[in-house]
Amino acid sequence: MKKNITRFSILASFFLLFSCNDNNKLTEVVEVPLPTKEEKITIGSPNDVKADPGSFELTKLPFTYDGLSPALRSLTLETHYSKHYLSYTNNLNKEIVSTEFENMPIEDILKKMPLSNLKLRQNAGGYYNHTLYFNILTPKEQTPKDTLAGSINKEFGSFNNLTNQFKGQAEKQFGSGWVWLVVDRYGKLQITTTEDQDNPLMKNALIPGTPILGIDLWEHAYYLDYQNRKGSYIDAFYGHINWEKVNEYYVEALKKVKKV
Repeated sequence: MKKNITRFSILASFFLLFSCNDNNKLTEVVEVPLPTKEEKITIGSPNDVKADPGSFELTKLPFTYDGLSPALRSLTLETHYSKHYLSYTNNLNKEIVSTEFENMPIEDILKKMPLSNLKLRQNAGGYYNHTLYFNILTPKEQTPKDTLAGSINKEFGSFNNLTNQFKGQAEKQFGSGWVWLVVDRYGKLQITTTEDQDNPLMKNALIPGTPILGIDLWEHAYYLDYQNRKGSYIDAFYGHINWEKVNEYYVEALKKVKKV
């Protein structure tokens, strides 16, 4: 089902470009012209978005583009999912064709790939990070339960303490990047940050571990709704975390370090 919405043309030119400079570094270019008029655009369905044939596919979005509105409106979610996430997926599939990584699980690619391969690093990270991001969003507000809730209380003192620390790190993160809740090699919960599309599975991680929750702090995740008010986006995101899914990831991560 497609929906028509009205918005200023300031939104029409918000898009992602990947460019390579002499150092082979990937950058994101965001164009935001001044508004001139109102116009109607059509928002489609996430079910209509398909990656090009390859090793990896998009994770299925379990709600429509307006499912998180007004916290994250339909245009923001549609742009993030069908433009940015799709681009990382298609670019990753192209990068690994006829290489040792073509049939490898994404977690193994991230752990084994050379960090000097910037295209693979950016797109493999972008694919993994966004897959996790969209998997842990939900329209209904939740709080942690079961195994995860007990561990949060034990290791952070309370859910409120975890929330304050996570949001605090997200507020302090300078530039494009991510904030993560990870299970480290000892089975402990820790909060950590990465720049660009890096994540804690990579060789350069400050705190290596398995991510179970991550917030995208690139401007493409929030600028259409919040502009420079990153804190408002962080609050909005936190109110839509699927803690049931995070708990599933937590139990799986504990198994890998043989803590359950």
